[in-house]
Amino acid sequence: MSKQSTPPETSEVVLLSGGNPQIPKGYGDGPVQAYIAAMPGWKQELGRRLDAIIEQTVPGLRKAVKWNSPFYGVEEGTYFLSFHCFTRYLKVTFLRGDQLDPVPAGASKHPGVRYLDIYEGAFDEAQFTAWVAQASRLPGVKP
Repeated sequence: MSKQSTPPETSEVVLLSGGNPQIPKGYGDGPVQAYIAAMPGWKQELGRRLDAIIEQTVPGLRKAVKWNSPFYGVEEGTYFLSFHCFTRYLKVTFLRGDQLDPVPAGASKHPGVRYLDIYEGAFDEAQFTAWVAQASRLPGVKP
């Protein structure tokens, strides 16, 4: 059974550098929805869309907020994807992105990790959905 926690009130949320919401660590949908509700500007609608796509694509989804970012996984305690707000874009992290086809463009200093930077008005929903489906079938990573 997945751990659950209560989301903080969005009026209490502090935006960190780049507009990333500061959300306490928590497990389940509540903390993730609190994070999304606190995302600034156009990123909030994008966050809602990403969350909906991931939910629709991955049966048995597990969610958590860690390090002020939502994480998504299939097995308890391991994850395949997270995202984080920056000033001009939203950064999606595929924790085993080097195994996706095609490989997302954003390289990382961490072996296996690949990034997708999404700017306002530049979201390829079909490609993102395909990557989510692929990533969810790979072994999860314990952050």
